[in-house]
Amino acid sequence: MATMKAAYLPGNSTVVLKEVEIPKPGPGQVLVRTKSSTICGSDIRAIYREHLGKGPEAYQNKIAGHEPCGQIVECGDNMKRFKTGDRVILYHISGCGVCNDCRRGYMISCSSPTRAAYGWQRDGGMAEYILADEKDCVLLPDELSYTDGAQVACGFGTVYEGLEKIGICGNDQVLVVGLGPVGLAALMLAKAMGATKLVGIDTVKERCDLARELGLADEVFVSGSDSLEKVKAVSYAGKGFERTVDCSGHTLGRQLCIRATRQWGKMVMIGEGGTVEFNPSPDIIHDQISIHGSWVTNIWRMEELVERIVRWGIHPEDLVSNRFTLDQVSDAYTLMDQGKCGKVAVVFDEEEK
Repeated sequence: MATMKAAYLPGNSTVVLKEVEIPKPGPGQVLVRTKSSTICGSDIRAIYREHLGKGPEAYQNKIAGHEPCGQIVECGDNMKRFKTGDRVILYHISGCGVCNDCRRGYMISCSSPTRAAYGWQRDGGMAEYILADEKDCVLLPDELSYTDGAQVACGFGTVYEGLEKIGICGNDQVLVVGLGPVGLAALMLAKAMGATKLVGIDTVKERCDLARELGLADEVFVSGSDSLEKVKAVSYAGKGFERTVDCSGHTLGRQLCIRATRQWGKMVMIGEGGTVEFNPSPDIIHDQISIHGSWVTNIWRMEELVERIVRWGIHPEDLVSNRFTLDQVSDAYTLMDQGKCGKVAVVFDEEEK
């Protein structure tokens, strides 16, 4: 019996490495040799620290990781598109395929009890191999690295969906609140999409420093009691921003986004958790502001995104500040939990280090 190493998250901010059997693909399935697997903030919030245990975040004691990318090494019967040797990203929710949401490509919103997210209700990517359904695969272009692909699997796909909902073009000044990996991705993508001015803000100095070092924004601020005045002051004529993006998941961050949005502008909430309080009339109604919610993305848009990333000449892996091997996976989660770094990747290939 061939075995592999795999990481599990039992809660209480711990990681356990186990030796488990390498799975065999059945009909319509592929076995992917993992090349890179990044850590998502939702894993930290909902699994690593404590198991929420209900809804889509109900962790079922599976191999961790929902941002994997790798190469197909074995195929089951009845394959329709992919083959051995293909480089693939995994859309991290395996839906039923026949509900209305799945038919739109939004398996994230699949309403079937058979819905299972990789790393939550079925084995994920923090292992040497991952068993996946062919329908969940997205082809990784040769121009992109496996760590680029791992970033697209959740973070960049999620951000791209949100930015598409509010529309970003050369007419727009963009404010991003919250500069963790998702916020950094929002700055990188908004810049590639043509935004004329980019401003970022976060409570953590190290995150602000990273955004500056990477050259992702024209202005970066550490938040304080005068945050609204500071960010509006660098917008054109102090009128605010045509597009604002909340990646903080915090009521104060969301309030800042709403109040910094220019008249007739649009704001999108991407950061999960937390609450928000605002005054509808002065904050939204009188300035004709639109607020959008956005959750992950759909699979056709993920395919569109990898093509556009190649055409834009950007690399999501540039946001990876720290790389670890699978044997060091506990250190990787500990670092990510501290919230002072960029993206953290667990790499399975020397070329990805």
